[in-house]
Amino acid sequence: MSAPSVRPVSEREARQVAEAAREQDWKKPSFAKELFLGRFRLDLIHPHPSPAVEDVRRGEEFLSKLRDFCETRIDSARIEREAQIPDETIDGLKELGALGMKIDTKYGGLGLTQVYYNKALALVGSASPAIGALLSAHQSIGVPQPLKLFGTQEQRDTFLPRCARTDISAFLLTEPDVGSDPARLATLAVPDGDDYILDGVKLWTTNGVVADLLVVMARVPRSEGHKGGITAFVVEAASEGVTVENRNAFMGLRGLENGVTRFHQVRVPAAHRIGPEGAGLKIALTTLNTGRLSLPAMCVGAGKWCLKIAREWSTVREQWGRPIARHEAVGSKIAFIAATTFALEAVVDLSSQMADEDRNDIRIEAALAKLYGSEMGWLMADELVQIRGGRGFETAASLAARGERAVPAEQILRDLRINRIFEGSSEIMHLLIAREAVDAHLSVAGDLIDPEKTLGDKAKAGARAGGFYARWLPKLVTGPGQLPRTYAEFHPPGHRDLSGHLRFAERSSRKLARSTFYAMSRWQGRLETKQGFLGRIVDIGAELFAISAACVRAESLRAEGDHGTEAYQLADAFCRQSRIRVEELFGRLWTNTDALDRKVVSSVMSGAYEWLERGVVDPSGEGPWIADATPGPSKAENVHRPVH
Repeated sequence: MSAPSVRPVSEREARQVAEAAREQDWKKPSFAKELFLGRFRLDLIHPHPSPAVEDVRRGEEFLSKLRDFCETRIDSARIEREAQIPDETIDGLKELGALGMKIDTKYGGLGLTQVYYNKALALVGSASPAIGALLSAHQSIGVPQPLKLFGTQEQRDTFLPRCARTDISAFLLTEPDVGSDPARLATLAVPDGDDYILDGVKLWTTNGVVADLLVVMARVPRSEGHKGGITAFVVEAASEGVTVENRNAFMGLRGLENGVTRFHQVRVPAAHRIGPEGAGLKIALTTLNTGRLSLPAMCVGAGKWCLKIAREWSTVREQWGRPIARHEAVGSKIAFIAATTFALEAVVDLSSQMADEDRNDIRIEAALAKLYGSEMGWLMADELVQIRGGRGFETAASLAARGERAVPAEQILRDLRINRIFEGSSEIMHLLIAREAVDAHLSVAGDLIDPEKTLGDKAKAGARAGGFYARWLPKLVTGPGQLPRTYAEFHPPGHRDLSGHLRFAERSSRKLARSTFYAMSRWQGRLETKQGFLGRIVDIGAELFAISAACVRAESLRAEGDHGTEAYQLADAFCRQSRIRVEELFGRLWTNTDALDRKVVSSVMSGAYEWLERGVVDPSGEGPWIADATPGPSKAENVHRPVH
């Protein structure tokens, strides 16, 4: 029953596994997909969709209870100090129903919408990012979401009531030598009668230390009667042979219950398999389509807190006879935090409401929200630390010890850093979104650049591509963005003019599509290796999505009579800041150091620059770069500590 700790695969096989897991069809419209194709479909997001009255009532009622809990029963300083969420805090969250925010009421959950689930995460994450991560991992990627989407009725009846009130769940995909390349997955689930026997090691199991239920991705070997492939299972954490071998410690999120979990001869009933064999990776990626919205939601909460602290501190702190907010060098940072928080909340709320309505396919929107939110959240926290100066670098405990307000600015910077890695690193998100952005091109012309296709296949692809581009390319020449009165409803009397920003977004959408087409024509099959170019294409799309969301939200708030003037001002400020970034990114599509960088990297890896490393000592400890993950019985103490 042994298996190699690392499964060797070719680059092509790795791509094929990832491609097979993608949702291949686009059955519903997508604003972001159209945006990358040069079609600015504002009608898909404007007027801003609104939640149902009953959803608002239930959501606001829960937020009120949750706010009281956060203010009276969460001790963020204690969690940071003790590097653990107290059991009584977790018990309180269970009593409140926070474990079941997204679970249907018929299973004992609260049945909140995605909009209010995200508002709740922003709120609780501001009190303690570690608690936000616990609740998010449990409901966004843990047992409830994949069962909701792919589970049998029996599985839902069995597990969802537990997840709603008492049991914490975790998601286990990553392995010591397997990150974003699941083709190399080494954990095995070998069929044995009506069961599977699970063997392997999983790394960075968020919630794994305290979890009662686990979603585990394992490879089923192909055999008679078994299709095989990466498969998802619900596993009882208390099963014989499951050992939490280590509770990991990190730069931030000190209360995170994240560990290393070993499976040795763990018997899992076939009835606990989610979906068919081989569907595990598709289940994981589909679960993440909306699950990814939880991270940017907590980044919104972080932005709101950063703005509050920046405003209060910059009012009382004086330099050279003036509050520091009145000095342009500091004021520009505050303006960036305020405008970006507004836009990021617009992106998350819009994406969440579209997820609730289920009218649009939001896989690209959710991915863009995760990418943009995690990057901008980190920048906002970094600017707050700079605004606070030395106090921003000092810990909250040290500030309190010498009699000052215990502002955990350095902590939020550390806590937010993981979001650029969690649930798909920014680099992987760039590639994932880029793949979806060029999907229409690959659908019609993919065979032209596939080296394994026959001449006949290429001829057919050429005919398809000719017809597609003959219709598509002329539409990229002109559009509504060139007409001065387009989107006039975004310039109401007495308010700033946002219509020009939407015209810019429309023109830039067509320019983005033309740039992508030119790149495909120039590099063809080599385009997938031009990750710098693809990353900039995605970053432009993210900015254009944020511009659109910010304008639509501002107009929605104005129409509702809810801070309309201020919303228009914030949207205008954000769009102007964003447009500068977009223009820079367009310039860097073709003027950059990518080719030179590749040469430098080759020299670094060959050891040509080792002389540059002299003059320092390496304080790193001994040990292998990647821990051994050979299957077998555990030799470590089980540090699993379920909270009951």
